[in-house]
Amino acid sequence: MSTERFDIRHAPAPRESFRLLYISKSKFGGDWNSTAHTHSCTELFYCLSGEGQFYLSGQLYPVKPDDMVIVNPQVEHTELSLNASPLEYIVLGVAGIEILFGKAESSYAIFNCRENRERMVTLLHMLLAEADRSLDGCETVCQDLLEVLLIWLVRCTTLSLQVEETPQSDSRECVEIKRYLDSNFREDISLDRLAEIAHINKYYLAHTFQKEYGISPITYLNRRRIEESKYMLGNTGYSLAQISELMGFSSPSYFSQCFRKAEGLTPNEYRRQVRQGQRPAPAKRHER
Repeated sequence: MSTERFDIRHAPAPRESFRLLYISKSKFGGDWNSTAHTHSCTELFYCLSGEGQFYLSGQLYPVKPDDMVIVNPQVEHTELSLNASPLEYIVLGVAGIEILFGKAESSYAIFNCRENRERMVTLLHMLLAEADRSLDGCETVCQDLLEVLLIWLVRCTTLSLQVEETPQSDSRECVEIKRYLDSNFREDISLDRLAEIAHINKYYLAHTFQKEYGISPITYLNRRRIEESKYMLGNTGYSLAQISELMGFSSPSYFSQCFRKAEGLTPNEYRRQVRQGQRPAPAKRHER
């Protein structure tokens, strides 16, 4: 008989106060205009396949399979994909941490984990499966898996990663709903539907979202649609009816009403001013 025994001589480190807010898996299609945005939490992207770019604080960086992109809170960013090789990735949203990269001014980092792909992908899919099943104790399992992931990241990179507690303000439900609205604003969305997604009462959701972001969920949704419609008004020949339908508004008249309330002029007046050079045309979006 042969036995190998390894004694653990030190007590484990104290449990951290950070927590997993969300995890999702995405693959680009050809019908998406990406928009730069920020979060109050830290996001970790793991690129599974495809190629593209990440827009980070005004600069573009190429990404490829097994790249890990870490974006600290309040850093403007978005993901861009090559149409010939659609980008597929898993993203984690983590509240209560900010990751330090050794450079005093650095607020994001990209590094490749190809040598550790098997364990990284296995762990991320375990997190996805656990969150999807939502069985008893899933929050504890997800927290444990998240901590393991962060430890592995420290071990397999040359970066000096540190975890630093940051103030938490956003509720888990609000972060989830805001991200859902940013990704699905073209769909037919109601407050009842958002409450179903967040698994909370719709009146409580409306109150909490308003408290967190100073705006109601439906108003935020309409503003998100308006920003996208400004690009289409300034850079395409689509009619108002077509833009209204593409942006998810219930009717052209409601679209015009929301646009005028947000921008102080009608969609046609906005389009005319852009074409006459009285205001700059909206920046070109990259399709996803």
